[in-house]
Amino acid sequence: MRSRTAAALAAVALLAGACTGNGAAPGPTSTPGSVSSAGADSAVAGATLAWADCGDGFECAKLQVPLDHDKPDGEKISISVIRLPASGKRIGSLLFNPGGPGASGVEFARSARQVMSPALRERFDIVGFDPRGVGESAPVRCLSSSKMDEFIGIDGTPDSPEEVTALEEGARQLVAGCQERSGKLLAHVGTVDAARDMDLLRAAVGDSTLTYLGFSYGTQLGAVYADLFPGKVRALVLDGAVDPTLDPMKLSASQARGFEVALDAFLEDCFTAADCPFRGSVASAREEIARLLRRTDAAPLDNTTGDGRAVTEPWAILGLLTPLYDRQSWPVLRQALSQALKGDGTALLRMADLLIDRREDGEYANQTEANYAVNCVDSTYPDAAAFAEAARDAAKDAPLFGSSTVWSSLPCAYWPVKAGPKEKIDAPGAPPIMVVGTQRDPATPYEWSEALASQLSSGVLVGFDGDGHTAYGRGSTCVDGLVDDYLINLTVPKDGTRCPKIG
Repeated sequence: MRSRTAAALAAVALLAGACTGNGAAPGPTSTPGSVSSAGADSAVAGATLAWADCGDGFECAKLQVPLDHDKPDGEKISISVIRLPASGKRIGSLLFNPGGPGASGVEFARSARQVMSPALRERFDIVGFDPRGVGESAPVRCLSSSKMDEFIGIDGTPDSPEEVTALEEGARQLVAGCQERSGKLLAHVGTVDAARDMDLLRAAVGDSTLTYLGFSYGTQLGAVYADLFPGKVRALVLDGAVDPTLDPMKLSASQARGFEVALDAFLEDCFTAADCPFRGSVASAREEIARLLRRTDAAPLDNTTGDGRAVTEPWAILGLLTPLYDRQSWPVLRQALSQALKGDGTALLRMADLLIDRREDGEYANQTEANYAVNCVDSTYPDAAAFAEAARDAAKDAPLFGSSTVWSSLPCAYWPVKAGPKEKIDAPGAPPIMVVGTQRDPATPYEWSEALASQLSSGVLVGFDGDGHTAYGRGSTCVDGLVDDYLINLTVPKDGTRCPKIG
């Protein structure tokens, strides 16, 4: 579930609107604190990139990496890379990951002029990439689009043994499809593999040390990189952190609670808007939403898109989650709920499609499949029998989202590749690493950022009194200024710095 939520960083741009600008060629010089190709490891010095124009000021390339890093001379796969060259006095490259696992860094990079500040774009080449198994980088594929519709539409709040059986059968079908269509990849798409790819990419762009900005799951990728290569870190910002110590069942339950906290914040704000569909209190509005979801569990809402899908409870829940990622999308959620309460679920369905990257033609990006492929090999999940109890426990603390969030991980119970033991991530010897947490983040609760910052030997925590998923580029001049100053000038903020609420 956390992978789907991370990809909403891109989805909310479609909901809230976007703007673009013009890029420029990189400058030839570097400055104090800059990075260079000098000192690149001999093991990766041969990695090269042949950049080619790919429109709108961007350049694209492919990086060849080993399928199995333990067999560096064996089979290779291609990692898709994109960059927006720096517009001014260049320091080096800023690599980033938008989250997931499963979100395309190549697609997200196309919004670099919107997401990254002018100061960052002036001093760095902005470099995005699709991690292995994702997007254009040896993508994991499991199901046809029609079968994916069926899988997404399975009831994640089972009320009977038959509905539990349907969840189990759907999970097995997904796993069987992944084995059939992407079997050789499944053992090699974990976060450790992606971090090793990122080190090859760091060297290929000519940087002796890594400058990196990771959102959501991207914080896990960054933390693993720092743990593997602490001496190759220049500056890492980990925004909307994942707590790597949580077992997956506790992580799902914690995230579900985070979404309910975000929903309460939305409802409090809703009562101040003229078009709010609710009256009374937050508690009464939550109960009205609960009744709406029970209604969709019994009979679907209308769908006027003409694609034939029934707007049942699973689709309605996904549609509710999407606009909680960004406060700017709350007006869209008010409208969607107003329509749904009148029996029309079309707006909720369209927002669900944004979250899971289902295109207008009905085809899916491989975000969901990559999500499972990475998550299931990164963590050890219990067997299927344990999910019912875990879902019931999660629903006690998060009655709207607890059950579906836990059950969404069920395919991992059947995954053919088992995770290794969970290693401590503390990155000893790394320079200061900046961890940013948002107080009411729905997808990565604030306590996760606190936890990661405390686990990293050089972690520095910055808190933001805000709403929505992640903090950078969300309108806080405090957050953006601290991040930019750290990435550009290596100015480390004081641990425990708090950025105030905006607006």
